[in-house]
Amino acid sequence: MLEVPGKCQDREKVLQELRRKREVRDCDLLLPVTAVIETGNHIAQLADGYQRRTSAEKFAAVLRMVVEGKAPWALNEVEWDAAHLSTLIAGGSTGSSLVEHACNRLGCGDLNILIERDRYLARTSGITATVWTLDELLSAYA
Repeated sequence: MLEVPGKCQDREKVLQELRRKREVRDCDLLLPVTAVIETGNHIAQLADGYQRRTSAEKFAAVLRMVVEGKAPWALNEVEWDAAHLSTLIAGGSTGSSLVEHACNRLGCGDLNILIERDRYLARTSGITATVWTLDELLSAYA
């Protein structure tokens, strides 16, 4: 969405799916903390200073929209505490530990998105939650 250079090859496909989800209103969209951190990292790693600044400004504007409740998704409020870290180490509901996932190339960020989803489900009732991702390995757990 932000058109971060080198990271937006599927932008049109994602925007079309987002429009569909908003029109149909078949789901609520939550913004995982991991997505915020990883997007910020992608922007910070841009070699071109102009691209870095313009991408960071777009990103900050989107985050302001989230804070103000004007974005198409809400912030997933999650406590970063000992219970969260313990669940992350254990691999949450995936059946494999963080170590096993790392050996199989599922990164800690992706695993944390799954943990955030599980913790969201634990504090809500009567809903299902999936992870909307283009990443093949993460989608296997989504």
